[in-house]
Amino acid sequence: MSLELKGVTKRVGADVHIHPTDLTLEPGSFNILLGTTLAGKTTLMQLMAGLEKPSDGRVFFDGADVTGVAVQKRNVSMVYQQFINYPNMTVFENVASPLRVARVAEGEIKRRVGEMAELLRLTPMLQRRPSELSGGQQQRTAMARALVKDSTLVLLDEPLANLDFKLREELRDELPRLFADRNCIVVYATTEPVEALLFGGHTAALFEGRVTQFGATGELYRRPADLITAQVFSDPPINVAPVEKRGGEFVMSEQVRWGAPDRFAGIADGSYTLGLRPHALTPTPIGDLPVAVEGRVQVTELSGSESTVHLEIEGRSWVSQSHGIHALEVGTVARLHADMNQALLFAPDGARVDG
Repeated sequence: MSLELKGVTKRVGADVHIHPTDLTLEPGSFNILLGTTLAGKTTLMQLMAGLEKPSDGRVFFDGADVTGVAVQKRNVSMVYQQFINYPNMTVFENVASPLRVARVAEGEIKRRVGEMAELLRLTPMLQRRPSELSGGQQQRTAMARALVKDSTLVLLDEPLANLDFKLREELRDELPRLFADRNCIVVYATTEPVEALLFGGHTAALFEGRVTQFGATGELYRRPADLITAQVFSDPPINVAPVEKRGGEFVMSEQVRWGAPDRFAGIADGSYTLGLRPHALTPTPIGDLPVAVEGRVQVTELSGSESTVHLEIEGRSWVSQSHGIHALEVGTVARLHADMNQALLFAPDGARVDG
């Protein structure tokens, strides 16, 4: 069953929470809503579910208009960042509750709850109450209750955000497997570009209530349609700077000139914005077109086997992220290397320039 939004808009008073949005999600697809806090992810999910009614536009399930249909009459499940379980019920009864509401036979309830508990490693906890569970076990209980319904639309609103690192990694690995054999539409909201890349599937980049681009996750990352999408899909933030293309050079200032990659040879000279993700700016040369960059070190962050360095380059803050320990001293001028083959170029209106 496909889900289609046609010109869907959400206004609250004079504020526009969701600008006109067209979006089609296919059966069996894993879709990510990627954007910062307040970008509109939760509101868009609520419009999909029927928890909110659009101010304009229509919502279709498998070609049928369901815009005014209440969420109770739709086959939808939703898991929030703040997991919610019934405190007076056991894990079994929590997971079984939507099936009881649907008047499913007792034998079928036991079978389906048992299968879901096994899948989410909850079997030993079925007779415990939520207060006796860890945070990760409580979140898995909430997920089991949502998944046991076999809904055609499953909405996951930052469900791993409040879990510790180890549990997040576990559930990130589990989620694609959970939905591998289900012909449902999954929508997963996150603020983390790395999480979107780990899940793959398709991603919609959101910024201030607008879907700036939707498509295969890897393609969105490699070929953002515009500067805003590139900024949404970069953490740490993508490095940007105004440059002039003059023949075979990108000129940031009279002191800073870089050779332009051959793929940009055919574009017109003029003003552009250069974008370079932090992993393409490193203390040691990478790629086959490295150019030297000098900047004053503002902050150095060392975490495990990775180094993040914040620098000031021509009055702008840039970020370098690289493997290994590079303890650059704050206040010194450091020489780094930009892999220009990974550079993105944007026109004055923000559109990506193909090269």
